[in-house]
Amino acid sequence: MNAPLLSVVVPVLNEEGTLELLHERVRAALADLSYELVIVDDGSTDSSAAIVESWIADGEPVTLVQLSRNFGMEVAMSAGLDHSGGAYVVLMHADLQDPPELIPEMLAKGQSGADVVYARRIGRDESLLKRQLATGFYALMSRLARTPYQGQAGDFRLMSRRVIEAVAGMPEKRRFLRGMVAWVGFEQVPVEYRRAGRRSGRGASYGALFRLALEALASFSDVPLTLATIAGTTIALIATASALGIAAASLLGLVAPSLGLSILITVLFLSGVQLISVGILGRYLARVHEQVLGRPLYVTQRVARPAAWDARRNERRNVRP
Repeated sequence: MNAPLLSVVVPVLNEEGTLELLHERVRAALADLSYELVIVDDGSTDSSAAIVESWIADGEPVTLVQLSRNFGMEVAMSAGLDHSGGAYVVLMHADLQDPPELIPEMLAKGQSGADVVYARRIGRDESLLKRQLATGFYALMSRLARTPYQGQAGDFRLMSRRVIEAVAGMPEKRRFLRGMVAWVGFEQVPVEYRRAGRRSGRGASYGALFRLALEALASFSDVPLTLATIAGTTIALIATASALGIAAASLLGLVAPSLGLSILITVLFLSGVQLISVGILGRYLARVHEQVLGRPLYVTQRVARPAAWDARRNERRNVRP
């Protein structure tokens, strides 16, 4: 079987309400291209997998990668990259906030020499709170990340095969793919679009987005550790200066001496800083612990493709030069 020119990788978690429309729009947008659609079922409990299986039964160029449980969006995307076979791979979400119709333009830029074509948002049809939080996160990452960050760009992007292989060679368990792709380097160019609102289903919760932001900071910045050190030093100096000030004021009779109150305030202040610092250190140590355990990134329950694909793959395996 000849490898397709393009693989479109879509992680799915309970997206039965959008899958048919997603499939229809991908087929229409890529009708003139050799492509495959790689759907990664990240532990769905609805009929998402059954819908994809019906496409496979009809002989559509679709691969279903079903994980053994819910491993999270970043891991599901990594599993899709591992099972993709195209010379170029597009990552996108199933909620149709990222338009499949943009893929041909991204592919054209890739074939012109770019290794990564990332979709940069110039507007978002989402709530004001979510827009403000996203803008704040991207601004923070651009200042703190050790590698150049791509601003208002999410997971929707096209990558060449050598970028996919470089990312596959990264061993970290807690992943932030858009940061990993930016870290790889090569020629990376943007294509601008306005992000649509979600059509159905539930998106990531604010808690999940906050955890992803923490993972991004821990993966690509050591600034939090530096800030903890600076905060500890600053507070120690403030506590020293305050103690000297209280002692001087007591000697001059400006205030009644209260050693117990001074000690209590100082201890509470320093204890708070210590807890913050320990929390930051603990987050980095947790990453080290998970890495040392050496567990696989994900477990695949099964992989389904059209029968004709498997027959042609077996044909090729049996041919000897």
